[in-house]
Amino acid sequence: MAFKDHFSGHAAAYRHARPDYPDELFAYIASLTPTHELAIDCACGNGQASAGLAQHYAQVIGNDASVQQIRQSPARSNILLLACTAERQALRAGVADVFAVAQAAHWLDFVRFYPEVRRVLKPDGALVLCGYGLARVEPAIDAVVQWFYKDVVGQYWPPERRYLEEEYRTLPFALAEIPAPQLSMTHAWTLDEYLAYIETWSAVQRYRSARRADPLPDLRSRLTPRWNSTEARRSVVWPLYLRVGYP
Repeated sequence: MAFKDHFSGHAAAYRHARPDYPDELFAYIASLTPTHELAIDCACGNGQASAGLAQHYAQVIGNDASVQQIRQSPARSNILLLACTAERQALRAGVADVFAVAQAAHWLDFVRFYPEVRRVLKPDGALVLCGYGLARVEPAIDAVVQWFYKDVVGQYWPPERRYLEEEYRTLPFALAEIPAPQLSMTHAWTLDEYLAYIETWSAVQRYRSARRADPLPDLRSRLTPRWNSTEARRSVVWPLYLRVGYP
């Protein structure tokens, strides 16, 4: 089955430049399930969420349709990596305590995905969808990044990006949903680290491919005076968008 692949071509950059999820997210996920035997990190990419889940579950299975992404995942004794699509899990029924999808649910085929979640989860297992959109630094910086996001690379975003713009509120959700807490990721980054993250955006990659040009030097020139010092570390914050439910 084909899948929407926007990141295999820059999997190594994705691994090094994407922010790590906070410990609070995984502690919350662990609180949702009475047992902690097996967690599924679906569409795991380079395994960022797999590592966090592995702190709370005896076994984690990270799976992704992109072999290039999986190859960037760090080796851990209690993480097993599988190449498969989210809509066709290589797992038997009723085995998972939690089924997590981090920054990937918006790419999935919902009609096929949710029946597979119900099949794989234990009766008391939980589904957790987590996403994030634009980061916040300070108004002057955020305004430039918003301009870049919308007016420079905006036409190159895949249509599914709208789910993140709408903070996952409009994402189809087919399980019995419960309220989720408000969480965020925070990192102290230099300007180079922030720009390396922006470089992993699928729209930036599509812009380069379509125009044979790089939009990042101009963005850097606009952000540099607002960052004050390129070596300075600024607080970069991403609100997390959570959808949580049970079968």
